[in-house]
Amino acid sequence: MQTTLPSARIRRRGLMLVLSSPSGAGKSTIARNLLKSDEAITLSVSVTTRGRRASEIEGVHYRFVSRREFDRLRDGDSLLEWAEVHGNSYGTPREAVEEAMANGRDMLFDIDWQGAQQLAQKMRADVVSIFILPPSMAELQSRLRRRAEDSEETIRRRLTNAAVEIEHWREYDYIVVNDDLDRAFSAVQAIVRAERLRRDRRPGLFEFVDDLLAEKLD
Repeated sequence: MQTTLPSARIRRRGLMLVLSSPSGAGKSTIARNLLKSDEAITLSVSVTTRGRRASEIEGVHYRFVSRREFDRLRDGDSLLEWAEVHGNSYGTPREAVEEAMANGRDMLFDIDWQGAQQLAQKMRADVVSIFILPPSMAELQSRLRRRAEDSEETIRRRLTNAAVEIEHWREYDYIVVNDDLDRAFSAVQAIVRAERLRRDRRPGLFEFVDDLLAEKLD
């Protein structure tokens, strides 16, 4: 009969895992691999005023809301972070994130440095931020071209934006250089494992240690 190990029974608070990078540096691939390999990690679902595309599913890709509803959430401090992008608003609902973390689930945020700043301002103790760097700007350019998704003008704009984003690397807890995807993914997994073991994320340790010290020996 298989029993649960004592370490697995220690109650912990979930963490807010922030992944940021310039476009083409590998952030989205690493995020997808994390979600596939770790059942304790849930992707944060943003609310947006943007119209739903045919391929998108309500509650999976986004929660689609009216401008009035978005403004109500924002003004009521119900969003942990929000931004305006191309005339549409996007934000992270506070309630779903806090409920998940209280139940020991980790929330994954695939956001830029501006969103990361807002999360850190509101819930710094819960945030673990990782910035993914490309090995070189030349390699970043090559990756963007290999994707064959964008025009040359768009690629140039993404490279210009990348330089601005990389300037914010000092604001992150961890920096991972993605010169090899498997190695970069392993580094991110190691960060998650270590952060889950932090004393201040494991309120169940108090009860565990009390029981440990009260244990009767023969």
